[in-house]
Amino acid sequence: MAQSRDARSAGAITAKEWTLYKEKFLDPSGRIIDNANGKISHSEGQGYGLLLSYLADNRGDFDRIWAFTRTEMLVRNDGLAAWKWDPAATPHVADTNNASDGDVLIAYGLALAGAAWQRPDLSASARNIAVALAAGGLETVGDLVLLKPGNSGFAASDRKDGPVVNPSYWVFEAFPVLAELVPDGPWREVDDSGKALLAASMKIGVSSLPPDWVSLKAKPRPADGFPQEFSYNAVRIPLYLVRSGNRDRALLEPFMTQMPDQKGRVRIVNIATGQTRQLLDDAGYRIIPALVSCVLDGTPLPDDMRSFTPTDYYPSTLQLLALSYARRHKPDCL
Repeated sequence: MAQSRDARSAGAITAKEWTLYKEKFLDPSGRIIDNANGKISHSEGQGYGLLLSYLADNRGDFDRIWAFTRTEMLVRNDGLAAWKWDPAATPHVADTNNASDGDVLIAYGLALAGAAWQRPDLSASARNIAVALAAGGLETVGDLVLLKPGNSGFAASDRKDGPVVNPSYWVFEAFPVLAELVPDGPWREVDDSGKALLAASMKIGVSSLPPDWVSLKAKPRPADGFPQEFSYNAVRIPLYLVRSGNRDRALLEPFMTQMPDQKGRVRIVNIATGQTRQLLDDAGYRIIPALVSCVLDGTPLPDDMRSFTPTDYYPSTLQLLALSYARRHKPDCL
């Protein structure tokens, strides 16, 4: 069973690492703070917090994060989470649209913890979110079952260039677990469609890297109104692929060869020209192409990526996800 296999991952983050992470990003109320984005909280962060606290086997912090998520962000009438909670705004939730990657991450963290800790309440909540997301968060285009970035604003009926998707919202490791929770649900089809979408999106530009936002109105192209870049969203795609057990060189190799510069820094790339617009030097970004290189070619992770010192919320989260995977599944990387 997928949940039983994943249950072995508890403890993949050390107590010291989790303490460093939560001291910087976990508010006592249970919200994960995005310190580089106005100290807001969002459903993605709450989902990451659930997953990381599960991987650290810290049940008290997990319950705190879930309590905040449940009471403060699950305020929609369809069982999904509002995407943003702003401490400086009144009310704290001004926009109740959801973000589907946040919903997937929350359901995934709940499902893993429910199975590992024998908590039927968590498993039931995960199932409810998966069912709700399937009911309102998907759109079928041809043979593809697409995960809309949010229930509102991205469908073919919402935009001239719609449907618009974000390939990084496919959390590939989560879909087998959601499919097991809801056997008659669409999650295997969503998983397969995500890989097909990614392969098509990587053909848009000259660098073989996908843009953050993709229009599927006709042939895949960068969506209108968004920077036409491989950027902060898409950098996590290869991490999600690797963590799901994917070893497809055709999908993964461009992230090893095109994503970093010669010093291993992650490139923000202009999709049209392939030119570098910015370089990301944080270890939490650099560890992603390095992990791909280890998985494909056996190259160990550089020493400076193996120790965790929190910086900003997003790269710190990505680094812990990469390290926890390497410890459990690719110890030779370390």
